[in-house]
Amino acid sequence: MTTQTVGTAAGDARITWHRARKARLVLAVSHGAGGGIEARDLQALARTLPGHGVTVALVEQPWRVAGKRLAPAPGTLDTGWRGLWPALTEPGLPVVSGGRSAGARVACRTAGELGAHAVLALSFPLHPPGRPERSRAGELLGAGVPALVVQGGNDPFGKPEEFPEGDFELVEVPGGDHGFAVPKRAHLTQEQALEVICDRVAAWTGTLR
Repeated sequence: MTTQTVGTAAGDARITWHRARKARLVLAVSHGAGGGIEARDLQALARTLPGHGVTVALVEQPWRVAGKRLAPAPGTLDTGWRGLWPALTEPGLPVVSGGRSAGARVACRTAGELGAHAVLALSFPLHPPGRPERSRAGELLGAGVPALVVQGGNDPFGKPEEFPEGDFELVEVPGGDHGFAVPKRAHLTQEQALEVICDRVAAWTGTLR
């Protein structure tokens, strides 16, 4: 594991690299608006995917590196992501652009212009809680590259059945909330929920050519 600081027009960002020995892809994933790269799903992917030939780059947006508590406007998030992109492509491998929640929106909005190989959207915030009329489906549908959405079955920002049909794959984590936490009485444990995420993402990355 190595850490790299990258200057962007939005401030300094940080990449924590989890490298595969024989990598064929880079999966770059950023955090949401209310947390960091310590999120359970991001950490699980960083532990698991290098064993499948995928280098994982956990990205901290400039506002997090600066110690701020609130995320800036979407345009500023996109600026930070654009500024990071040359460092993510430096290994010379195809880059899957990804993130959780707000980070997933950034990945979708910028995938085409940056030449992302594919998009991984973890807990895509399809709409604000209780406001399904304020859909953000257009961002996902407009990614323009192969996309995988991993969504908790009880995510208040959009349950799997609320997603429109489109050119993307969708995986449900049964009982999972926006952070993929599952109730204690769920039919699968928290560890099993993370295994669902890692297994499906590993299988999906294996289909990317």
